[in-house]
Amino acid sequence: MHTLFVEGESSNSFQWRYDVFLSFSGEDTRKNFISHLKFRLCQVGICTFIDDEEVRKGEVISTELEKAIEQSRVSIVVFSKKYASSSWCLEELVKILECRETLKKVVLPIFYDVDPSQVRNPIGYFDESLTRRFGAQRTEKWKTALTKVANLSGWDSRNVVYGHESELIESIIKRVLQEVSQTSLDVACYPVGIDSSIKDLIELLFKSGCQEDVRMIGIYGIGGIGKTTLAKAFYNQICRHFGSSCFLSNVRSEAGTFNGLVKLQEKLLHQILKTKDFEVNDVAEGVSLIKARLGSMKVLIVLDDVDHISQLESLIRERNWFGSGSLIIVTTRDKHLLCGLTTKEKFKAKLLYDNEAMQLFSCRAFNSFFPPHEYVELSQEIIKYSGGLPLALVTLGSHLRGRSVEEWRHEFVKLRAIPHSDIQKILKISFDGLDYDTQSVFLDIACAFHGFFEDEVTKILNACGFYSESAIATLVQKHLLHRAWHRLVMHDLVRAMGREIVRMESPRDPGKRSRLVIPQEVCYVLQGNKGSKKVQVLKVDRWTLKGVNLSTMAFKKMKNLRVLIIEKLHISGDFELLSKELRWLSWQNCPLKYIPSNFPAKNLVVIDMRKSDIQEFGLNLQCCKSLKRLDLSDCKSLKRTPNFNGLQSLEFLLLNGCSSLRKIHPSIGNLCRLRLLNLRGCKKLMDPPSSICQLKSLGWLDISGCSYIKTLPVDFGVMPGLRTLSALETDIKQWHGFVEMPRHLESLKVGGENLQGKRRSLGRRVHWIQSLSTSLSCLSLIYCGFSETDIPRDIGKLYNLTYLNLSGNSFRCLPFDFSELQLLCSLNLNDCEDLETLPSVSNLKYLRTFEVANCRKLVNITGLENLPSIERINMLNCTSLQNPFKEGFFSAPALAFPSREYPHLGIEIYLQSNEIPDWCSNQVTASSISFTMPTHNKEYQFLGMIVWCVRELVKVPSSGPWQGFGFSISGEMFSGVFSRYDNVIPAEHMELSCVLHRSYLDTPFEGAIKGGEKMELFELSKYITVKKIGIHLLYLDQQGKVTSLPALVDHSHSQINRSQDLNEVSLEQESRDGRSILKMIRASFPINPLSLYLSVSVYLLFLMIVLHYVAL
Repeated sequence: MHTLFVEGESSNSFQWRYDVFLSFSGEDTRKNFISHLKFRLCQVGICTFIDDEEVRKGEVISTELEKAIEQSRVSIVVFSKKYASSSWCLEELVKILECRETLKKVVLPIFYDVDPSQVRNPIGYFDESLTRRFGAQRTEKWKTALTKVANLSGWDSRNVVYGHESELIESIIKRVLQEVSQTSLDVACYPVGIDSSIKDLIELLFKSGCQEDVRMIGIYGIGGIGKTTLAKAFYNQICRHFGSSCFLSNVRSEAGTFNGLVKLQEKLLHQILKTKDFEVNDVAEGVSLIKARLGSMKVLIVLDDVDHISQLESLIRERNWFGSGSLIIVTTRDKHLLCGLTTKEKFKAKLLYDNEAMQLFSCRAFNSFFPPHEYVELSQEIIKYSGGLPLALVTLGSHLRGRSVEEWRHEFVKLRAIPHSDIQKILKISFDGLDYDTQSVFLDIACAFHGFFEDEVTKILNACGFYSESAIATLVQKHLLHRAWHRLVMHDLVRAMGREIVRMESPRDPGKRSRLVIPQEVCYVLQGNKGSKKVQVLKVDRWTLKGVNLSTMAFKKMKNLRVLIIEKLHISGDFELLSKELRWLSWQNCPLKYIPSNFPAKNLVVIDMRKSDIQEFGLNLQCCKSLKRLDLSDCKSLKRTPNFNGLQSLEFLLLNGCSSLRKIHPSIGNLCRLRLLNLRGCKKLMDPPSSICQLKSLGWLDISGCSYIKTLPVDFGVMPGLRTLSALETDIKQWHGFVEMPRHLESLKVGGENLQGKRRSLGRRVHWIQSLSTSLSCLSLIYCGFSETDIPRDIGKLYNLTYLNLSGNSFRCLPFDFSELQLLCSLNLNDCEDLETLPSVSNLKYLRTFEVANCRKLVNITGLENLPSIERINMLNCTSLQNPFKEGFFSAPALAFPSREYPHLGIEIYLQSNEIPDWCSNQVTASSISFTMPTHNKEYQFLGMIVWCVRELVKVPSSGPWQGFGFSISGEMFSGVFSRYDNVIPAEHMELSCVLHRSYLDTPFEGAIKGGEKMELFELSKYITVKKIGIHLLYLDQQGKVTSLPALVDHSHSQINRSQDLNEVSLEQESRDGRSILKMIRASFPINPLSLYLSVSVYLLFLMIVLHYVAL
């Protein structure tokens, strides 16, 4: 079955004009068999095309007949004795066969009073008719068509019982009805992006096992993402491969009606069995009937919009309810529901990329794939607002259609405040299905905690009485929330839906809403003392009440306030008036010098007062028994910590950046649950108290930048829970005092550039390095002055090491090799100025970054071509290094067929060179290059591209160089960032080579490159001048050998730096299911106006767009 899937038509299914096309010889069948067949076809309502001309003139079939064949779902070919005598019939047959192969038409042969073998291998009267009338040379294609069609399953009139024609005709009618009764479901006016998802679904089915098994697959995703559209399109494409099929739409709403599950069971049975001769009385009877009647049938069933396990159990509980080869598809918003299926196949519906979103929106708004010139900027804003959600794009496109630019502006302002009701209605369905606690957690996150760390949010919400872990898991399963880098993130429209729910609690009186976050409404409530006991969450940004002094009276009526988030706001008065229900206080940039003693802190879980003017605590923390997090980072005036006694629940203490802090209270040793202590950048902090060694739960300690710390307690080395220690840029002289480091240490960072004058002494004194645990995964010993004798060979045995940084040391070689460091992902040896040789890196299969910048004596590096995961190599200022990037380097299997998680991200190499090697033959001395992709046949597969450019940094920007390439494809302007790093900063006016290799094999866009495409590459950064640029195109031939094909370079191309023409280059990076996306830029180039203003989304690295935008 899968083979047939692959051959399926596009999701934008062909619109059939006729059900059946009849191909026959009128001379011997029109007035008998064809007449009877046509009558019966019309009698059962089958739309049939039949050529009524008695005599066909000429030997080429008419355009009308060709169109009729193309527009008919089924072709019936009646082979009679005179059939081969008509060139017209034979040409029809060739056309029918062509449509079968291209449009997947059904062809049914009928052998009317002829032997099928004589048609299959033309002999007898068939061969005589062909050869005598038309000659052997001309009939070759007809014979081929006859053979192919005659090999298809059909009917032999001679085998009909007693030769009764009526029996034959009834058998034909029954088969035709099976084909044409599978009416295509209406998918969408503009099914943008559907085809790629169907391809992914097919691939998932390929991986799911034997095609004879009963398979179940779930499609899940946020409301409005297009699950139903995808399911319908997939159903249309594959339903004809099944004996019977059924698409049950709106299962959620149907099941919610009286006797709804029973009605759904009846509908399923009626559609599959094509009869209504029975009724289902209850669910149990329906289950029995489904098992009994469908157990031997190969069926396709789609359950759309399932929201409860009972629906699955009543309709498709077990695989053995259905016959071999059956396929069951379920769409749902709740991923967890799919656990009720006996399947592992789950498909996540995808948001649209910006180019697809622009197409869909423009089709709805303008009936065109691109917006008119004057609407481009607003269209881009709406695309961004919609976040790739098809529901929003379709709804807003239809809503704005036919309106002026000014009306668009007004409507968009309104949409930002009040979501469109149609979008709100669909998205709110998921919210309505939640229990009260989960709804509250959702609204809290939507209004206050979007983008916050999950660990922090769960503690706060648990303290508010919610079971937040369970609620968050439910929200993630229902796609109302997702995790990104340990933070909780919502789709913008889902977040807007939550805020709209809160607004509707009291549309006219903000003070009576549960959560206040809209700046204007917050001002109205606080300045007018309009709050009420209904307010639970209040969030004020730093600009909302800038320069306003508030009285605590503004909070008096808010007796149930749980969360208070304010910034740079001056509040005076009696703080006892604040709610005693407060769980989280975030008051960043607080202007108070101390926290008032009467502050209601009993139930506080988090105190976040970063960047405040606090000098000391007036508040007695002994009452804060629930406090888990105290964040006083960057409080520049804080000189000493409070007494920590009584904070038995404290887990996180952040004092980083407190540059005036001199002393930590000894009571810190009583914080039995403290897990994290951050003292980074406390420049005046003296040696910590010995009681710090009593912190048995402490797992993370950062004292980097504490330049006054000279010693650590002797017992520091036996702290049982410490996993991470960062002690960069300290003045600790007693490292030698430790017999060993903490036994279970996983990350250790020691050293710092300010220690360069003390390198030798530090190196000789450090004996504990030899006792490092094999559990260590991160080791950084930078600027410690280590020679090769100071670094023990045992580092080479730390087999769990993934990150190793030995920058700024004095060794000439490493006393260990990398044979046991096979998990290493990052190796940094920058600024090792005495380094001369390195062991081979060929076995580092997971190495992603390799840094050896400023290793001026390093001569040779071996094994680079064997690094399948490598993404970045920095060799700047390696003046003695032999260039390892010879011809054929990038053709090595590890690089040509990478095993990186995201192969398309490619490799970036920086090295000291002002020349492009000769093997990179397509090169120009210019700031950009224009070329035509080589035209090649299918014996070559495009693998990737190497771009080698000589660049000069004209000026070092304050934030590091923004390095990027723009490129155009046949006149369309796009941009993409080649360099993902901003710390490769050479000296001004120093020339360097940047080598950028991109692989397209095993990516979502594999095989999509097309020959003959005109391309142009150019630097975008205003800080960089490109002196020379070259390209090298890699292909795979049929023998499996990597080779290069030359591109046609336009040497007359302008040498003007195209970056000077840019109006503005702005990039915005977003996270989607853990993967980074970069936005399109607007640029002014002398090209087609639509191309000029087209703005679409691209993947992180530039040539990905090529593969997405063009077809093979």
